[in-house]
Amino acid sequence: MTVSSTGTRGETVPTVPSASANPAVDTVDVTALLERGRALSAPELRAAVDRLAAPMDTVAAYHFGWIDAQGRPADGDGGKAVRPALALLSAEAAGAAAEVGVPGAVAVELVHNFSLLHDDLMDGDEQRRHRDTVWKVHGPAQAILVGDALFALANEVLLELGTVEAGRATRRLTTATRKLIDGQAQDISYEHRERVTVEECLEMEGNKTGALLACACSIGAVLGGADDRTADTLEAYGYHLGLAFQAVDDLLGIWGDPDATGKQTWSDLRQRKKSLPVVAALAAGGPASTRLGELLAADAKSNDFDSFSEEEFATRAALIEEAGGREWTSQEARRQHTIAIEALDAVDMPEKIRAQLTALADFVVVRKR
Repeated sequence: MTVSSTGTRGETVPTVPSASANPAVDTVDVTALLERGRALSAPELRAAVDRLAAPMDTVAAYHFGWIDAQGRPADGDGGKAVRPALALLSAEAAGAAAEVGVPGAVAVELVHNFSLLHDDLMDGDEQRRHRDTVWKVHGPAQAILVGDALFALANEVLLELGTVEAGRATRRLTTATRKLIDGQAQDISYEHRERVTVEECLEMEGNKTGALLACACSIGAVLGGADDRTADTLEAYGYHLGLAFQAVDDLLGIWGDPDATGKQTWSDLRQRKKSLPVVAALAAGGPASTRLGELLAADAKSNDFDSFSEEEFATRAALIEEAGGREWTSQEARRQHTIAIEALDAVDMPEKIRAQLTALADFVVVRKR
């Protein structure tokens, strides 16, 4: 597999020609896998949200795209549903029915959306999934409260199963959530530092994104009775898949098409994020790297950063690319994808499920949003 990117803003997406050497992967309908994850988890997800007291139930429904800002039914973009799809496949990898993984899929999706609600507020993001974010519509207090409520619901959904497997699954989920929060704290602290090492950035992204995807890839198996070795191996697949996922996110955060991502142009640069392309460019050395470092150091002290023009952000993006940060991140996405796929070799599972997990991993590195 090769990973490449175009040089035109709004069109930069890693591409994967010939998704895999395994012919079975080429016949996998990834859209159908994602839709199955969404269809099986959606009723339970709505039922969980319905437990919330007013107005939190309405605010959460708006966040998930079920209603608009006026409370009218809507068919909003509820996200890619990668995590629910992985949780169901995780159950099948352990020899259980996909339905066994549904509580895990719901719990992981609740935690994921808890993090999105808080992240949007902390980052000052005004748009998500082509709509105003919750804090922009309903205020910061509701964004915090509903996020907290979704995290509590996630644990409730699992623990009310009352099984030993549910207890094991909850421990994995709470550990992943703690790591996710660690990663968000690291991400925020890095925004105020002039330099962050590539190793520090990968550690942060492994916590912020890798931990919850790792949990999604094991939680269904645990609910299906898999032993810890199997669950840990599936988590390794998910962890490295998460790093590949985040590397692509970092590319989209700078060069992604706003019509596809639902965010502003140069989104991560506007937030001064030390994402992988930025960190790799700063570490590369050379004239472009040096000039980029000078500009970012000045940006950190600037009083009028919020009024920067499109051209100023475009200049920074061009320097990142010239220094090699864009290409390095594309290659890192490919490397992490390969490690993830190789981890599956240690799990005895039906070849159909292996092909589906491989196809989902391929999808992660070719997405446009």
